[in-house]
Amino acid sequence: TTQEQLDFLHFPLGGFTKEKTRQLAEQYEIPIYNKPDSQDICFVPNGDYANIVQKLRPGAIDPGDIVHVDGRVLGKHEGIINFTIGQRRGINIGGMTDPIYVVKIDAEKKQVIVGPESALESTSFNIRDVNWLGLKPTSPIEVQVKIRSTRPPVPAIATATESGANIKLLQPEKSVSPGQACVMYDGSRVIGGGWITRS
Repeated sequence: TTQEQLDFLHFPLGGFTKEKTRQLAEQYEIPIYNKPDSQDICFVPNGDYANIVQKLRPGAIDPGDIVHVDGRVLGKHEGIINFTIGQRRGINIGGMTDPIYVVKIDAEKKQVIVGPESALESTSFNIRDVNWLGLKPTSPIEVQVKIRSTRPPVPAIATATESGANIKLLQPEKSVSPGQACVMYDGSRVIGGGWITRS
């Protein structure tokens, strides 16, 4: 949402909790007041997201190599579509004494790169298509950023660039994933956001 669009918007539920909103919906006999919460993609029929991704991104279900961060090929996979950064279960590599995690997905090479949990940590990344809800800062600013909806915000320094912004985290964060949103806050106020780019 741009600043211009926000000038014309009202958020009548902005001050209500989800529980209060459900109570009001029940009171006014809105039939979905007790519909279960969902994290699924709402427009995917039968939860078959793989079919949608295959149509939008041919090759996402092509097999490829599972490669350790040290360069060793550990095995094969049945498509990068089956993996997310930070994933631990379902990698299906035998003979490993320590847990391994997906740390990167290389779509061009059809590789899933895995490694120890420590390899998931990042302290700096870039974002593109930044939407500043106010003036674009001319110098670095202190912010809190969220890179996952389920994680709390973490302190960072944001520096506007020609192509977006650079985010320097003041504490390492795991599973910074290209293509995911990064939202910047000043307290509870959203000041902008963009899309995490590949490093």
